[in-house]
Amino acid sequence: MNKNILYTDKLVEIDDDSILVRNYYYPFCNKRINFDNVDNIVVLKPTLWSGKYRFYGSGDFRAWFPPGNRVSRDKIYIIKIKNKWWRIGLTVENSQAFQNVIKDKCSVIDNSLV
Repeated sequence: MNKNILYTDKLVEIDDDSILVRNYYYPFCNKRINFDNVDNIVVLKPTLWSGKYRFYGSGDFRAWFPPGNRVSRDKIYIIKIKNKWWRIGLTVENSQAFQNVIKDKCSVIDNSLV
């Protein structure tokens, strides 16, 4: 099946139906999240509390981050899955392009300006 790729970088890939988080399951396995299963995506300003210095894992046992350098990123994204208590944290290389794609796919709550 040939998917229409809307956004891609070394951390994530978005097609018409889903977000693929690369290396979510350390060290090599990816995680695909269908947009039908996404409740919302929260955009956060990178801080100590939002995961700016977290290389991998979770700080609150609810949001899990794949490996990555979040220090140099301008936004952190938390994906809330419908009917699940856990969340998926991630960053991207081009936050503006990423947000332009996802705004038409699911609800985006931008808390990064607060």
